[in-house]
Amino acid sequence: MSEASTVVDQELAQQLVERAKAQGVKLTGPGGLLGDLTKRVLEAGLEGEMDSHLGYAKHAVEGRDRGNSRNATRTKTMITDVGPVDIDVPRDRDRAFEPQIVRKHQRRLGGVDDMVLSLSAKGLTTGEISAHLAEVCGASVSKDTISAITDRVVGELTDWRSRPLDAIYPVMFIDAIFVKIRDGQVANRPIYVAIGVTVDGEREILGLWIGQGGEGATYWLTVLTEIKNRGVADVCIVCRDGLKGLPDSIAATWPQAVVQTCVLRSIRHTFRLAGRHDWEAIAKALRPVYTAPTERAARDHFAEFTATWGPKYPGIIRLWESTWAEFVPFLAFEVEVRRVIFSTDDIVNVVSQVSFVSSARRLLRRRVLVARRSLFLGRVAA
Repeated sequence: MSEASTVVDQELAQQLVERAKAQGVKLTGPGGLLGDLTKRVLEAGLEGEMDSHLGYAKHAVEGRDRGNSRNATRTKTMITDVGPVDIDVPRDRDRAFEPQIVRKHQRRLGGVDDMVLSLSAKGLTTGEISAHLAEVCGASVSKDTISAITDRVVGELTDWRSRPLDAIYPVMFIDAIFVKIRDGQVANRPIYVAIGVTVDGEREILGLWIGQGGEGATYWLTVLTEIKNRGVADVCIVCRDGLKGLPDSIAATWPQAVVQTCVLRSIRHTFRLAGRHDWEAIAKALRPVYTAPTERAARDHFAEFTATWGPKYPGIIRLWESTWAEFVPFLAFEVEVRRVIFSTDDIVNVVSQVSFVSSARRLLRRRVLVARRSLFLGRVAA
């Protein structure tokens, strides 16, 4: 049992609820039980802080003629999860009192900020968040205030994007995934993602960049140069997709880096060029190629694969031959390293979170509207 549950036990909570019902007091909203409890708890905490600041309790005899003393209170409205709450904040004559429970100029409790950030992360606009808080919590939070809350996160994000990086990354994954982004109008935009594997074997997101139009090697050169300027002196292996010109951008940034194409993506492209009824047989015939112990063994297995499937699917053979030079570095490593560089799916997982927010935004808006409508109808019925 938590400390909070020992302070307010079940019996006391039940008594408060029953008393509120008997007096016709609502649990939430303006003038509700939870708002009154919040007011009393905050004011009691502030009085306790004032006692500690002055060194004596309110109305205590030992406080007479001790210089600084209480100087009435001032009223401020706090926006809380249960609605707006008016509290009386004690003051001292020297104006030296610095409350910590509710700081000076603070108008919101932490839960409101968390709610704003959560709704913003799920894709709601500032206007929709403001309307939702007004309907559900009875809290009047302006769009400017919501923007100020989210701007603090934007500042932290800017610091994160420009943070110094490690000098060396054994492996780096780079890829661009297209998602629908509204910027005036909805359009497919590439999100460039770079993930580094540290010398300790941990994966680290190095950054995300939103590009214009299609994925381009020139923009990748800008991204890689920025990563280098943030302290990355060298990368051993760069795993990437099949974009033409990208190896040149990598070589211009880290000349000694080994460029490795994504093996799993090559396998997936293979299946796209084949009929579904042949997938199982092709997978069985292709497996010895990318699991071969050496490049020579892989070439022999690929020759067998070509003899079997080349006449029916020449596009598959051209696909593997065009990317062979960037596939074979994979075969020079031990099994443990191969598992690390086999796929760039980590990037897909990262960007899928962005894509999820973008695609779920409309659904979330509908759910919020339904919740607000239900709450409104419930108030009307009451």
